[in-house]
Amino acid sequence: MTRDMDLIRELLLKLEAIPMRSGAIINIWLDKNNPEEEFQIDGFTAEQIEYHLHLIDEAGLIIGSGSRPRMGINFKSLTWDGHDFLDSIRSPEVWRQTKSGALEVGGLTFDLVKDLAKGYIKKQIEDKTGISL
Repeated sequence: MTRDMDLIRELLLKLEAIPMRSGAIINIWLDKNNPEEEFQIDGFTAEQIEYHLHLIDEAGLIIGSGSRPRMGINFKSLTWDGHDFLDSIRSPEVWRQTKSGALEVGGLTFDLVKDLAKGYIKKQIEDKTGISL
């Protein structure tokens, strides 16, 4: 299965939006038979979504319980890095520019996406404030 950075971005946005009490852990089950599933994203199968949730976990962008359910993930919160990464790609325009720039040079690695998104944000700050970061 190939990694899809658009799907990773969408899943991080969904995870961030979950209303949770401090310290709570929820299990995000993926029901292949329920198209109304909360984490269903048009154009992606439950297997693709589960795979990408595990990639997000492996990348250290979320905190889970340490145990893995059979289908889905346990979720406690985004990590500091998860919040930073999501903040760097939250803007649809920055995300569009980031993907475009990465694809022009032939790669869309996680580190490249982070660096490009941060570069675009820094450029916007410089353009708006005159301060070079």
